[in-house]
Amino acid sequence: MQVWTVSNQKGGVGKTTTVVTLAGLLVKRGYRVLAVDTDPQASLGYYLGVDPDELPGSLFDLFRGHDRLDLAQVESVIVPTGTPQLDLLPASTALATLDRTLGTQDGMGLILKRVLAMVAHRYDAVLIDCPPVLGVLMINALAACDRIVVPVQTEFLALKGLDRMVRTLDMVGRSKGIRYPFTIVPTMFDKRTRASLQALTALTQKYPRELWHSVIPVDTRFRDASQAHLPPSHFDAGARGVQAYDQLLDALLDPQGGAHV
Repeated sequence: MQVWTVSNQKGGVGKTTTVVTLAGLLVKRGYRVLAVDTDPQASLGYYLGVDPDELPGSLFDLFRGHDRLDLAQVESVIVPTGTPQLDLLPASTALATLDRTLGTQDGMGLILKRVLAMVAHRYDAVLIDCPPVLGVLMINALAACDRIVVPVQTEFLALKGLDRMVRTLDMVGRSKGIRYPFTIVPTMFDKRTRASLQALTALTQKYPRELWHSVIPVDTRFRDASQAHLPPSHFDAGARGVQAYDQLLDALLDPQGGAHV
């Protein structure tokens, strides 16, 4: 089972779109996929048509009951989506209280890894959507994954968020004695604008080894897909944004493909 975390310490850069699109494309390739929402805003769930307020349980319940976790408890909070072979481990607004209420307890950084180990027999791939804040949720997402995908909007302020994210990966990695493999993915690229072109040039110069070789273009079909509560690959497989993510997926699945450290 492959586990990828999609993370950046800046909001609005395309994290949720990246998770949903890659998940849909993996499903189309025959994978059984679990999407995990660790963001208290629950954007991933809303995108897939799941209202966390109407669910009996969420990821928060697994954290709260971490000392008695078992397979039945984990399975009780995983829900199907409208896309066959794509399930969701949903977030809830209560996750926002984790750092304050449980963050100082021992072992809190490995709960998600334990959860995913329990359902590894059910899925071929897991994609984790992260909040844009360094805390117990991001630490869990980093500890549970094999690879980190860092979407970066091609504009100046997003580059500053990327620098913070890379410093975080270095800091957390050094504390654990590891180096996190990560791939930087330029998103919302518009070749007609100077801002996008300048941002892409800056990314190429600063992160030549980690940067994916292509870009995810601006595409209104992503917005249309979210309104339909479908992965973009299932809403409009021919959309240029979906085709770009399909190329990204090829790189991520190829051990020799894609930029990574």
